This record gives sequence, structure tokens and C-alpha cells, in this order.
Amino acid sequence: MAENAPPRVIGPLSAPARPAAPTPRDLRSQAVQRLQVGLFGLCTMLMIVGLANIIMERAKLSAEPDPIQDIVAVDAEPKKPATDPLADIGVVPAADPTPSESASGDAEFDPETEL
Repeated sequence: MAENAPPRVIGPLSAPARPAAPTPRDLRSQAVQRLQVGLFGLCTMLMIVGLANIIMERAKLSAEPDPIQDIVAVDAEPKKPATDPLADIGVVPAADPTPSESASGDAEFDPETEL
């Protein structure tokens, strides 16, 4: 069986291999990468805080009552309810069974009194 063993590509290690010392170029690229990651993180945090500030301001504005609505509510008086114009002229049946004012006015019309 030992005869069929594959040949060794790498010989046995006599001592542990130590990594090569980083060159000045490697040290500079690592420093630049750390600086880029730090700046990106800082910008991300600023954008998150800014977005949270915008959301909180909008929430405060929507929670406060609108002073214009107070003025409009005081000045506006309830008027007669809106009617269906098509039902008033008789094109479609009325939604409520009570006759409208225009229908009662047509019912009182007498052609003999007009002559």
C-alpha cells in the first residue's frame, strides 16, 4: 500500500512559517481603508440622525392643531345638506323617500290656472 501513495507536493516543515512583514505600501492601504470605513460610518450615522429629526418634526406638526381650521370652524355655519342634482330634476330616483322641494313645486303646478 505504501507503494501506491501519491507523491508529496510540499515537503515537511521544519519550523513554523512567519508571515512577511508588511511593506509601507500595505500599511498605507490599510490606513486608507480604515479611514474610508470610518468616514462612511460617520456619514451614515449623520444621515440616520437627520432622517429621525425630520420624522420627529413632521410628527410634531401633525399633532398640533391647525390654527386655520379653528378659524374656518368658527366662521362656517352648517348649511342645508347637499342634494343629488340628478334626483332633483327627476333623472334618477331619489335616495330618500321624502319628496324634494322641486318635486313638490312641480306637483302644485296647475296648467288651468296659468291660462
